[in-house]
Amino acid sequence: MAFEYLTNVPLEEARESYLTALRQEGLIYRTETIPTSAALGRVTANAVYARISSPHYNACAMDGIALDAKLSFGASETTPARLKDSEFVWVNTGDPLPEGCDAVVMVEDVVQEQSGVTLYAAALPWQHVRQIGEDISAGDMIVPSFSVLSPAALGALLESGVLRVEVVTRPVAGIIPTGNELVAPTEEPQAGSIIESNSTVFAGMLETWGCVPKIYPGVRDDPGLIEEALRRALAECDLVVLNAGSSAGRKDFSTDAIRKVGEVVLHGVAIKPGKPAILAHARPAGKPVVPVLGLPGYPVSGILVMEELFRPVVESLTCRPSQKPEFIQAAISRRLTSSLKYLEFVRTRLGNVNGKTVAVPLNRGAGVVSSFVKADGIIHIPQNTEGYEAGGLVNVQLTRSRAEIDRTLVITGSHDPLLDEIADILKRQDRDSAVASSHVGSMGGIMAVKRGETHLGGIHLLDEASGTYNIPYLRKYFPQGGAVLVECVQRTQGLMVPKGNPLGIHEFSDIAGKRYVNRQKGSGTRILCDFLARQNKLDLDNVWGYEREEYTHTAVAAAIAAGTADAGLGIFSAARIYGLDFVPVCEEQYDLLIAESAFELEMVQRLLEVLRGAEFARRLAMMGGYSLNHPGEMRQWN
Repeated sequence: MAFEYLTNVPLEEARESYLTALRQEGLIYRTETIPTSAALGRVTANAVYARISSPHYNACAMDGIALDAKLSFGASETTPARLKDSEFVWVNTGDPLPEGCDAVVMVEDVVQEQSGVTLYAAALPWQHVRQIGEDISAGDMIVPSFSVLSPAALGALLESGVLRVEVVTRPVAGIIPTGNELVAPTEEPQAGSIIESNSTVFAGMLETWGCVPKIYPGVRDDPGLIEEALRRALAECDLVVLNAGSSAGRKDFSTDAIRKVGEVVLHGVAIKPGKPAILAHARPAGKPVVPVLGLPGYPVSGILVMEELFRPVVESLTCRPSQKPEFIQAAISRRLTSSLKYLEFVRTRLGNVNGKTVAVPLNRGAGVVSSFVKADGIIHIPQNTEGYEAGGLVNVQLTRSRAEIDRTLVITGSHDPLLDEIADILKRQDRDSAVASSHVGSMGGIMAVKRGETHLGGIHLLDEASGTYNIPYLRKYFPQGGAVLVECVQRTQGLMVPKGNPLGIHEFSDIAGKRYVNRQKGSGTRILCDFLARQNKLDLDNVWGYEREEYTHTAVAAAIAAGTADAGLGIFSAARIYGLDFVPVCEEQYDLLIAESAFELEMVQRLLEVLRGAEFARRLAMMGGYSLNHPGEMRQWN
């Protein structure tokens, strides 16, 4: 296969070029007529008109008596009107209005006598009567074209005699996963294999957008097999998504396979992630044009390309209203760099701190699909922009409502798995609550509190001169106050090593000559690590990988478990998660630094109650490596 260089077309240009090419090829939607009772959520192909009026007869709207209103004129408390049995009719709600009557008096306002009734107030003509066509008149338009049918709309259609309705046909969207490395989710993955989950993600997106997804069996990296799968999907579907193989590597066959069955409009878009997207179409015999999308294999890339480039195509075939994204400005919690070549999308958590929306960027790797699960929005970094400094304003596309964001507690600082446990306990207590954690290290947490860009942060900073934790740093960075220090836990720091400790690492100095994985600069663990290195007079040039940095204890543990490092400093609970051995080094104080302005907030006070509660203590005991003294109590420092 001849390799090709990908184009680098701006997103808006790529989107418009693709839609224009599809329209020129005759992209159309189809319609079908179905029972109204089965049309929930479907889109009307044309305006729908009432066949009969609703109500189609004059109906009594109350239990009581029906009468000619003139018979009650002049009735009052002092001059009541007395009606004979022949002058009224007892009725129930929904009954047809008897002939000769034009009003209904509620039973509560009727005094029944031995012969007839007495009324102490006059009835008005047509009171408590639903007249013919009060709701809908025959010939009225019930819903216009291209309306999504709601439960109420179905009720209105049935009431007006519309038993069948013409709707836009839900297009069938074929999804073809490719790759030798793919295994089914039910299989146990081996080294080099990848669980095939992308198809489920894309199918869910397409179904949400109004399609009927159809997932085909995975196809190996074989040009002939990929072409065969494409031809089958094109014959059976209205849209086709080909997943993986869209780049220009030696096993990327998607472009050539698509060209054999159709036409490539564009290959390569100036977005990150998602650059190698293929925008194409084909025209199988006897069918209208079928849009074909070639996706990168990384899940985040695929999701973004689907959202930004394929959703408008789907909307053309489903006739659903376009979903216009809502953007807000937010202050970014940490420095964020970017390439000048692309429009870059970065998933982020959001929270409201002191009336200001704060963006907490998530891991932006193209394969980190969990970031979409956690994200409240997506930061857009334009082309020709190097990025943003901490505190800078960024444009964020919302993926959750502002109300949800306002209920989010922002935690910025040192990582510990216990923060996830706190978030879960809070969620179980209040389903509307949320926690957005950003793992930027203890110093990052202090500076975020100081800038007013977080509610609180976890910190564990060793002061070498005094040998104490946290308080000396607060005296340095908050000389005039502005923050509250709350005790959280005492925890054990130590060296995480493979099960069985095959290299015999028993103290910190034993990392010399070993493969090491470190925490990022500014984290409390890194400060401790650098201190221990100096204390043991380690030659860091003899510690391979000392500059290799991870942002969480679990990421360090994962690297050791995967065999890419021999040791790394971290906490016992992380080692336990990954089944690693643990060499204790020291006990340290892990506290929560809370912005003074946030301390009285309800969600902060609820967090403090969690720290003092039995459930938090129970979960820590299960995790191991923690001890509690006075969790949730303020520590005096100024």
